[in-house]
Amino acid sequence: MSHSFFQDLKAREIVYQVTDASLEKHLEKPIKVYAGFDPTADSLHIGNLFPLLTLRRFQLAGHTPIIVLGGATGMIGDPSGKSQERNLQSEDQVAKNLAGIKKVAERFVDFDPSKPNAAIIVNNHDFYANMNILTFLREVGKHFTVNHMSAKDSVKSRMEDRDVGISYTEFSYMLLQAYDFYYLYKNFGCSLQLGASDQWGNITAGTELIRRKEAHERGPERDQKNSEVANTAEAGKGNANEHPAYGFTHPLITKSDGQKFGKSEKGSVWLSSDKTSPFQFYQFFIQVPDDIVMKLLQFVTLVPTEALPGIEAQLKSDPGKKAAQLRLAEELTELVHGKEALERAKRATKALFGTEIKDLDLQTLGEVFADTPSTTKSKSDLAAGLPLIDLLVETGLFQSRGAARKEIPAGGVYLNNNRVTDLEFVVKAENLIAGTALVVRKGKKNYHLVKFN
Repeated sequence: MSHSFFQDLKAREIVYQVTDASLEKHLEKPIKVYAGFDPTADSLHIGNLFPLLTLRRFQLAGHTPIIVLGGATGMIGDPSGKSQERNLQSEDQVAKNLAGIKKVAERFVDFDPSKPNAAIIVNNHDFYANMNILTFLREVGKHFTVNHMSAKDSVKSRMEDRDVGISYTEFSYMLLQAYDFYYLYKNFGCSLQLGASDQWGNITAGTELIRRKEAHERGPERDQKNSEVANTAEAGKGNANEHPAYGFTHPLITKSDGQKFGKSEKGSVWLSSDKTSPFQFYQFFIQVPDDIVMKLLQFVTLVPTEALPGIEAQLKSDPGKKAAQLRLAEELTELVHGKEALERAKRATKALFGTEIKDLDLQTLGEVFADTPSTTKSKSDLAAGLPLIDLLVETGLFQSRGAARKEIPAGGVYLNNNRVTDLEFVVKAENLIAGTALVVRKGKKNYHLVKFN
């Protein structure tokens, strides 16, 4: 395995923390690496792009990615980065979410069994199927002190907030994630866990558990020595020759206001087309601010490192052209939704700001105007022709016919993105897009979709 893979990760500034510097040498041979995803919804969102793309990089470099779906941990809730406790989910909801997440994951890593490093997907609920609480406390709990767990940032911040605090349920999450790593280490030969920097406490808990369990199996003297090490600042820096288990974190992507990147004004941007359409997805990345777009190209695309300076130069010389944003939107939309969906999103974007809107198919039209106010009418209303001025009032774009009469000759009214200045204009069936709808607009941004059935 080429030494240059780790150097490429570093060149992209993907490497934030590692539990031991010997990881670089460890990656010279094919290994198994995992990242976990809790099923808090029936899809993943763009906040998950970083670990997904990092797993993809590892697979392309010859390593085997393991995706752990948190069927068990998802029923508990990870306190990392959370100001308050999550609501617990039912088993049925978790099962539905797991199926949705698996579908998304298949777009990022290759599960083809004919490949020597085919991706593996497991549900951590299976790890605990035959384990009772007494076994868990004996096999896992005894290896951690409450003092040590309380010092982890994810726990400490919650304990300091007396109004919210942290339940024992969430406090135990760290032990479950630690056991996940140990289970994968013993049963799959997995030697590396990756995640965002706010997962450092949970990740190092896993490397600590592996070291302690291995030391315990080799004798009480070694167990005592490793227990002392693990409760010091050296925690997470095990002897790689004895216990090749490593932790790796990537940076958090934050917006200029310091908030985590991953949400729009309307909430999460999902990786499933039935929750966020390809057009909406594409548009979101076109609107990414200049101050983080280059970081996103580095972190969550496969654009070669050597191409990034040229894209950045274009961004700086002519920000209005959005060269970096367009490249980002194209790369991610094709990866997540496929080439055909990308082409539809590009056509829809061009149509939205031009006269090509009349050429949109019904699916794309629905994606473009999914969040636009709409009115439904009967096609029989078009038989004798429908005065545009009446339609403008009915849709609420204008409060009265008088207001519309002033705006139409002034050039502020559009039908299917074509300006209409004729006060007597009549809408007919031939004006419909895909035979089912038309779009009326006032000014630059006030759209209204009129559907006909």
